[in-house]
Amino acid sequence: MSVHDDITSVQRSIDDLYRSLGRLEHQLGSGGLEMRRVRLDADHLRESLALLREAADTRESPRRPDLVTISDTPYDTSLWVGSDDEGLGARDRHAP
Repeated sequence: MSVHDDITSVQRSIDDLYRSLGRLEHQLGSGGLEMRRVRLDADHLRESLALLREAADTRESPRRPDLVTISDTPYDTSLWVGSDDEGLGARDRHAP
């Protein structure tokens, strides 16, 4: 099963949970603290699943970084005037 199939299956289960909670609410009433708490927990499950679906969508279609073309022509030597050679120091001085 793919991730989307699993998420869809969980969504169906949460929908079933909501239907069952509706029947329980009809039988027990919605005024009790326990019923409100269960309803709130079910709402959190639905929100968490929506966040998980968004995360799965972005992970499956990763954004490819933009490519940068690097020219084969040599660099202008004036770019390196006054620079140090890495690990050797400046051109007019001796390495320690």
